[in-house]
Amino acid sequence: MTSRQRLLAAIRFEKVDRVPVAPFTLGSLPEDSDIAKELIRKTDPFIQAGIPGSPFWGAGAEAAVVEEGDTVTRTWTTPLGPLTQKHRRTEVTSADVEFLLKTPEDAERFLSVNYVPCDVDASAFHARKREIGEEGLVLAPIPDAVLLPATLLSPTDFCLWWLDYPDLLTELNSVASRRINDWARRLCEAGVDAFRIVGGEYASVELGPKGFDALVLEQDRELVHIMHSYGAIVYYHNHGPVMNYLSRFCDIGMDALDPLEAPPWGDADLRQARAACGQNVAFVGNLDDMEIIDKLPADEVIAIARERLDAAGDRGFILGGTASGTYTERGARNFIALAEYLS
Repeated sequence: MTSRQRLLAAIRFEKVDRVPVAPFTLGSLPEDSDIAKELIRKTDPFIQAGIPGSPFWGAGAEAAVVEEGDTVTRTWTTPLGPLTQKHRRTEVTSADVEFLLKTPEDAERFLSVNYVPCDVDASAFHARKREIGEEGLVLAPIPDAVLLPATLLSPTDFCLWWLDYPDLLTELNSVASRRINDWARRLCEAGVDAFRIVGGEYASVELGPKGFDALVLEQDRELVHIMHSYGAIVYYHNHGPVMNYLSRFCDIGMDALDPLEAPPWGDADLRQARAACGQNVAFVGNLDDMEIIDKLPADEVIAIARERLDAAGDRGFILGGTASGTYTERGARNFIALAEYLS
C-alpha cells in the first residue's frame, strides 16, 4: 500500500498492510533536507497545506501595523472605534500581550466591521497534493467557530465571558459559525478533499462540557456535515483530557481524532476509548512529540508504541505524536524506526 492508501484505509477501519506511522507535518525539519525527504518516503505523514485569507475577518478588514522593538501592534478601524492587538516575540517564543477584545464594547466593534467574504484560493493545497503524491495525506487546516472568540479574548476573559456575557459570546460564536461554514463549502467546491479542524479544545479544556455543548457540538457537527456532503475526509484536533467528550466527538461525526494524549499529558486510555467509540472515529496518536518521540531512544519508543498498538488494535488506529509539529531530527529518526519496525 502507498502511504495515502494506508492512511485512508486506517481512517475507514479497513485492513492495512501495517499500522500507519504518521508524523504531523515535517516538524522543525527544513523541507528540502535529506531527513525530511527520508521521513516522507519511509513514514505516512499528514502534511498541511495552508489556505490564504481569513474566513473570520474576510476581505474587508485591514489593520495598521506598527513594529517597535520586539512588539508588533495591529490596529483595526471599525465604525464603532478602533480595536488594538499587541504581539511580542522573544528569542524563545511569541505570544499576544494584549488581546483584541477586552470589553463588551470591543466585541460590538468587531461585529460592526463590514464583512466581505474572501475569495477562495486552493491552488497551494492542490500543488502540495501533487508534490506529495501517494507519500502522505495532505490536509487543509480550518478553524471551527469557537476559535474566533477563544483567540480574540485572553484565556481568562474567554472563561469569564462565558459566565458574565454568555449571550455576547454566543453571538460571536454564531457569527463565526456562519462564516466558517460558507468558507468550508467554497473550499470543497474548489476541490479540497481533506480537512483538519482545530479549535474545539478551547471549549473542552477551558469551559467544560456545558461550554463545549453550547459553542462546539452542534456547530462542528454542521461543519463536518458540509465537508462530508462533498466527500471530504475530516480529521479533528482536540488536545487535553478527552475521555468525558468521547460521545460528543462521535456525535460530531469526524472521521479521525487526534492526539488522544496519554497520562500525564492527557487522560486517554485507548482501550476504553475504543470501547466507547466503536468504529465511529479513527484514532491518531498517542505518543507525545516532545516527551517520547523527540526524547527517548528508539528501542524505548518502539516498546511504548507496541503497548499503544495492543490497546488500540490494528483497525482504525494511526500511530502519531501530539500533532503539533514540534519534533526535531531525532524525532524524525524515531518515526522512521517505528515504521521500519512495523514493516
